[in-house]
Amino acid sequence: MSSPRTTPSTTGALLTHGLTLLVFFAASSAPTPLYRVYQQIWHFSATWLTAVFAMYAIALLAALLTGARLSDHLGRRPVIGMAIALELLSMLLFIIAGSAPALLLARAVQGAATGLAASTLGAALMDTDPRRGPDLNSIAPLVGLAAGALGSTALAQLAPAPLSLVYAVMGLLLILCAVLTWRTPETVVRRPGVLASLRPRVSVPPSARAALLAVSPLNIALWMLGAFYLSLMPTLIAQASHSSSLWLGGASVALLTLTGAAAVWLAMKRHALHALLAGATLLAAGTACIRWAAVHGSTTGLLTGSVLAGAGFGSAFLGSLRTVLPLAAPHERSHLMGVFYIESYLSFSAPAIALGFVVQHEGLIAAVNLYSATILVLTTAAIGWIVLQRRHVRAPSPG
Repeated sequence: MSSPRTTPSTTGALLTHGLTLLVFFAASSAPTPLYRVYQQIWHFSATWLTAVFAMYAIALLAALLTGARLSDHLGRRPVIGMAIALELLSMLLFIIAGSAPALLLARAVQGAATGLAASTLGAALMDTDPRRGPDLNSIAPLVGLAAGALGSTALAQLAPAPLSLVYAVMGLLLILCAVLTWRTPETVVRRPGVLASLRPRVSVPPSARAALLAVSPLNIALWMLGAFYLSLMPTLIAQASHSSSLWLGGASVALLTLTGAAAVWLAMKRHALHALLAGATLLAAGTACIRWAAVHGSTTGLLTGSVLAGAGFGSAFLGSLRTVLPLAAPHERSHLMGVFYIESYLSFSAPAIALGFVVQHEGLIAAVNLYSATILVLTTAAIGWIVLQRRHVRAPSPG
């Protein structure tokens, strides 16, 4: 008899859940290249733009905190179905949106859908294949972000109805994912306690506190960078290139995320400490390159910085997870991940809102200088802290 890890049904379920996760994150990055178009049509400020972006992250975090354990009680497939239904609603809201507040509502619904999907699909991937599931869970979101940015750019540049067609295409892909999901085996037996599962519960076990503290500056820095790319990077690169084309904005996001995915893949066999130090160094180099390129209006510099920063992002993110999670017992990991996600998505949202205010009052380049300086300070502190506290951040290298 075949091992469960190699049966066709297991492989099919693994691919289905991985594809669904990819589509969710593709949908989440699809609006990014279009933000400049929305601004030109509706004439809203950079503060509104970053608020629209931050609302997505806040709603995603809320969904993670309240819905992360929902599928343990209702089953994986029903909750994935609920997330797809919410995401389809957000696609409709994007299509009919006619103002910045309507765009904010669409992003809020999308954030809630993505948070619910990310936690449930991550659990479904682990249920289906504990060995290959984590790899897909790390790489699918990054590839999805790149696919969404490039696909949205291509449709906006080459097809009619740029503010509608991309969301209609995403809706069709989501319907396909719903059909495929319903054909996968359920991995959870329903049990009572649905309402109690919605109560957020997070904690850091004493064994992991020093390690979490050690990696926090780096984790905050890399999510701040991700927020900048998904909110204002297309505007910056358009200003530097003096081009109205959406291709460069989409390409910059894709470079960051695809390089991040490649870095995750390459770092899987490396010791957690080595991945952390390499990630921090590359993140600092990429941020410095972006800072220089923004001041000098260099499109090539911005794209080069995207590659360096993306490699740092992927390596640092994987290294952070490998540093912290092994220090918690199995029953403590979901609570620890809750704290990790709170830190990550607060770093993803709050600084982006502040960045919007600085852009509005001081200009884009001044905002980039301040924002990149903050990332560089955090990254430099992380390198020093990791080296000095090496005994806290050592984790077993992958087998």
